[in-house]
Amino acid sequence: MYVPSAFTETDLGKIERFVDEHPLATVVLVADGQPYVDHIPFMRVSGLTSGGQLIAHVAKANMIWKLIDQNPSVVLVFTGASAYVSPSFYPSKAVNHEVVPTWNYAGVHLRGKLRYSHDDGDKRLVVDRLTQKMETARAVPWSVTDAPSAYIAKMLTGIVALTFQLESVEAKFKASQNKSVDDRRGVIEGLSAHALTADAAALVADNAS
Repeated sequence: MYVPSAFTETDLGKIERFVDEHPLATVVLVADGQPYVDHIPFMRVSGLTSGGQLIAHVAKANMIWKLIDQNPSVVLVFTGASAYVSPSFYPSKAVNHEVVPTWNYAGVHLRGKLRYSHDDGDKRLVVDRLTQKMETARAVPWSVTDAPSAYIAKMLTGIVALTFQLESVEAKFKASQNKSVDDRRGVIEGLSAHALTADAAALVADNAS
C-alpha cells in the first residue's frame, strides 16, 4: 500500500478501534499462482501486535479453508470512513483556486497466516464470540442459546472456524492532514452535512492534530 508519511498511522489503539468498528475484511491470498479474494467479518481477540489473533468462520463450501493447507501469506484489508472531498469544501478555494478533488479514507492491512478448525467446540466458540460482539449494542441482544440447540448443532456442521495470526500491521488514515487548519475545518463541515459521510468527517476531526 502506498502510504505518504502524512497519512501513516502508527497508533495501535486507533488502529484497533478502527478494525473493531469495521470488521468486514477483504481477505487476499495467493494459492497455485492465482489470487483469491473474499469478504469475511473478523473479530479481534487480542491486540494488534505480532502474534495477535483474529477469529472468523466461513461456510464449509467456501474453498478458502482448503487453500490454507498451502500455507499462503494472507492479507486482511479493513477499510472505511470513505468519502469524496470536493474542492468547494476548502476556504482556500476562494483565495487562489489552487485546489483539486481528492478522496479521504482509512485502510488497515494485516499480514499473517490463517488456520482452520472443524472442531465443534472451536466453531461454537467463534460463533458465540462474534454474536456477542455484534449484538452487544442492541436493546434486546440475540443469543445463540435463543435458538434450539439441535438447530445450532446442525448449522455448525456447515461452517469452518478460522483463526488469523498476525505478523505485521500497516495503516493509512488519509484525512486531509496535509491541508491547513482552515481547510480541514471546511472538510469536516462539508462531510458532516451528509449522513453517509459523517464517519469520514469524524476521521478528519480525529486526525486534526
